[in-house]
Amino acid sequence: MATWEAVLQVLSGSSPPFNGVFSVDSALKSIRHTSLVCHKGPSTLRRSKNGLRVFALEGTKGVFRSKIGVKRLESAICECHGARNISGISAEEEEYRTHRPKSVPLNGAISSRVEEIDSESNANLAAAAGTVEDRLQSVRESVIEDEAWNLLRDSIVYYCNNPIGTIAANDPNSTSVLNYDQVFIRDFIPSAIAFLLKGEYDIVKNFILHTLQLQSWEKTMDCHSPGQGLMPASFKVRTVPLDGDDFATEDVLDPDFGEAAIGRVAPVDSGLWWIILLRAYGKCSGDLSVQERVDVQTGIKMILKLCLADGFDMFPTLLVTDGSCMIDRRMGIHGHPLEIQALFYSALLCAREMLTPEDASADLIQALNNRLVALSFHIREYYWIDMRKLNEIYRYNTEEYSYEAVNKFNIYPDQIPSWLVEFMPSKGGYLIGNLQPAHMDFRFFSLGNIWSIVSSLATLDQSHAILDLIEAKWTELVAEMPLKICYPALEGQEWRIITGSDPKNTAWSYHNGGSWPTLLWQLTVACIKMNRPEIALNAVKVAEKRIARDKWPEYYDTKQARFVGKQARLFQTWSIAGYLVSKLLLANPSATKILVNEEDSELVNAFSCMISANPRRKRRAWKKQSFIV
Repeated sequence: MATWEAVLQVLSGSSPPFNGVFSVDSALKSIRHTSLVCHKGPSTLRRSKNGLRVFALEGTKGVFRSKIGVKRLESAICECHGARNISGISAEEEEYRTHRPKSVPLNGAISSRVEEIDSESNANLAAAAGTVEDRLQSVRESVIEDEAWNLLRDSIVYYCNNPIGTIAANDPNSTSVLNYDQVFIRDFIPSAIAFLLKGEYDIVKNFILHTLQLQSWEKTMDCHSPGQGLMPASFKVRTVPLDGDDFATEDVLDPDFGEAAIGRVAPVDSGLWWIILLRAYGKCSGDLSVQERVDVQTGIKMILKLCLADGFDMFPTLLVTDGSCMIDRRMGIHGHPLEIQALFYSALLCAREMLTPEDASADLIQALNNRLVALSFHIREYYWIDMRKLNEIYRYNTEEYSYEAVNKFNIYPDQIPSWLVEFMPSKGGYLIGNLQPAHMDFRFFSLGNIWSIVSSLATLDQSHAILDLIEAKWTELVAEMPLKICYPALEGQEWRIITGSDPKNTAWSYHNGGSWPTLLWQLTVACIKMNRPEIALNAVKVAEKRIARDKWPEYYDTKQARFVGKQARLFQTWSIAGYLVSKLLLANPSATKILVNEEDSELVNAFSCMISANPRRKRRAWKKQSFIV
């Protein structure tokens, strides 16, 4: 085993390099194909005159040779004379076994001993190769993680000499910065979780409190001003000169509520992510004083009032415009997109947990509870689709004008797309992307489905079915880089009509079927919650094959995610942070409790009552009803 240790020592960098470039993959290939191992004497390392690395075994004439100046070990040749072969049998025994007369049988004891030696040596070799491979893989992963942490720390933004967030991307070779030098609320979430899991709480606390100061507190009627309670999409730290002093400067925070964003869309998800992060900070750090502050409590209530405000909509889901979440360009998600509903449900649960009990907030809490019950029923009942439900929709009657209608949203069976019939596995299902009158968006949106698991918006059976579908459709959803933001892509005339011929959202690119590595961390949380971490582990292994080599891109293009996105930023912070959070959570699964919402038993009871009630009962005189949860 001394030679194996020598090989590992050189490959891992603990011995001086010999003009070679370390490559774990190539080293593994070389070790797997090595057919002979010397067992005599301790190993030494020396350089030969012909430009070869030589692993010499003291006390023997055997050496291992491998070329230097290349990225892989191209050969491993043993030149032992008189040494025993890999099975531990001498040359004489091997000669006898090979050339013995067929008429002369081996002695029973000798035959048994040979078989025993063969079995033991093969097992020992397999164990040795496995140990080396495991150690090399561990070294490789450690190098990737170290690089990721260095990049994440390099992206930190400071305000008045205190860390306050991370910029969206830190590509030193990019000539067009746009707004990637700003701190985005949604982008910072995986960075914040990574710092929390590392015990670095200050940057997260600073972010929470300073973004709260940027929240719009004034109620305005100006259609180009943010509404009361809205959180900004992003902010930038600017250094400006002090008035009256040409030499002194100060830092100021410049928020963007969507006024400068492409499409001028207000960020609906920012406030929801802020509430989710606030709860995670308290649970991880144990510092509940932040969420108990008066200004923080006020900020929570303002976000809730904005989300729970009365409107023309008849549904418990949030009505939003296109581009108001992670998919921030026109992609046909206007209405009631699943991603917003999952974050909305999670934020409501988190807010209810953090709100301090007082008379002034009693009505708000009552409205919050009512919305939770109605929202969970609506999503679980009407957004869910599997093979059974698909067949039911296929047989729908239309134009049902009555309170007892089965096809409540007047969905036409011809809306079922041809790709869905092939895509839907016999075991598994998912929550559709959107639901409106006479319209079901059958696309699979990853974040909405994953966060429905995390927040318990999906039932236990539905959560397992979503993960079943991801496993069954691994080639489509994960492929060569996790994870598709949505599936399938819009193409042809459909792409032209829905996206407005958006050149950035062409088929299988960016938001239109692109693959986003940052979604790894949400997938990991969901898998650990459902006690199926192997799915996330496999996805992380896929990402580790190339994400660092590709310089941590924002997204990948093509159906199989083979290309780095045509306009993807490199060294994208949430791609880096998403990978780190996945690794940290897989190493410590119990830490997912800071993000997971467990299903409330009283909510379950209220939901069961709604399900058990006859859906076709006659409508009685209208009476306002409240759910006490």
